[in-house]
Amino acid sequence: MPFEGLSEKLSAAFKRLRGKGRLSEADVKEAMKEIRMALLEADVNFKIVKEFVAKVTERSVGTDVLESLTPAQMIVKIVNEELTALMGGESTKLNISSKPPTVVMVVGLNGAGKTTNCAKLAGFMKKQNGKRPLLVACDTFRPAAIDQLETVGGQVGVPVFQMGKGDPVAIARAGIEHARQHGNDMVFLDTAGRLHVYEELMEQLRVMKEAVDPTEILLVVDAMIGQDAVNAAKTFDETLGITGVMLTKLDGDARGGAALSIKAVTGKPIKFIGTGEKLDQVEIFHPDRMASRILGMGDVLSLIEKAQQSFDMRKAAELEQKMRKNRLTLSDYYDQISQLRNMGSLSDIAGMIPGVDAKALSGASIDEKALSRTEAIIQSMTQAERDDPSLLNNSRKKRIAAGSGTQIVDINRLLKQFEMMQQLSRQMSGGSLKKMQKMARFGKKKGGFPF
Repeated sequence: MPFEGLSEKLSAAFKRLRGKGRLSEADVKEAMKEIRMALLEADVNFKIVKEFVAKVTERSVGTDVLESLTPAQMIVKIVNEELTALMGGESTKLNISSKPPTVVMVVGLNGAGKTTNCAKLAGFMKKQNGKRPLLVACDTFRPAAIDQLETVGGQVGVPVFQMGKGDPVAIARAGIEHARQHGNDMVFLDTAGRLHVYEELMEQLRVMKEAVDPTEILLVVDAMIGQDAVNAAKTFDETLGITGVMLTKLDGDARGGAALSIKAVTGKPIKFIGTGEKLDQVEIFHPDRMASRILGMGDVLSLIEKAQQSFDMRKAAELEQKMRKNRLTLSDYYDQISQLRNMGSLSDIAGMIPGVDAKALSGASIDEKALSRTEAIIQSMTQAERDDPSLLNNSRKKRIAAGSGTQIVDINRLLKQFEMMQQLSRQMSGGSLKKMQKMARFGKKKGGFPF
């Protein structure tokens, strides 16, 4: 989980402050020492830590804070605001050209995952923004890079333009022209990975930039390499003038120093984050939401958006009506647990809920094997049996067990779970997702959530 260590240490520091009631200037400075150590251990740039602690200390020792009824809460609020500012203040979207196609040049170090993340971004823009992207294979150095791009492009439903092992700059030009002729309004150029110290390869990127005049130059960096990610961002920016960063593998970086340092060091925003290996696990980076998660306040807006992306709205509406009338079927049950699986690990979801200890659910996820057994059992039933499980006598269960490669005990366990879901549905007066959407609208309207 991202920022796990930092979150724990900050929470401990704030807990000690809350236990003191009224605070003195000495109490605040002692807490700032702990915050300073927590940030340094999270691999945040030393200069950034020094400036951050100085700002928070200056604001926290003011009379309005120390003499307030809840000074500890005021300090948490200040830290939250300064963390948000440190990471950029607000989310920054991709620039869209007024004259299509929008050209996004994706660059980065060897092994940063540019090809996969090119496809992730193209799929995201297609699904979430209704764009018609084109992937262009400009990596002519790495063996099988073109094949990989065609594979991941196919998985996200985005076409790929390639000309084999030719001149990358010529391929980029031809790809953009192809996009104009075929109505693609976005072009993602998958460039070859390079070492930022290798001048010849960096020069090739400069030539490509001059040749195609990209709308965006997006740097893909691995969050798990810590300050090396920040150094890479600085070097690429000095050479090319990047417009933004995509930080990958943030889900595997327990420290989070790169996310906290990149904007402050380079002045360029983190625009996207990769949160897993799947091609749909990419999100817009929201500094305010990330700050809230670091401080254990949750991230309800992102949770709602994740639910909206993972759940079929039409099916959700149908399910609500069935729940109202207590007419749930085993087919409905399977649809819901399948869509829940698409939301990711339980620890990631828990980290977005205020007050929930995500660490307690670390590594927890939907049991894929159990889900496969459930799918096999339900698909081995007739439609009548799915609609009315009371038909399932011992003879029918034996047939289903044989057809699904399971045992009668597995079928009985499924029926018990389904019965519990039906009991829960009787207690619900409306669809939970619909309530969550209502909360989201309220939160956006008010500029935040009232908790």
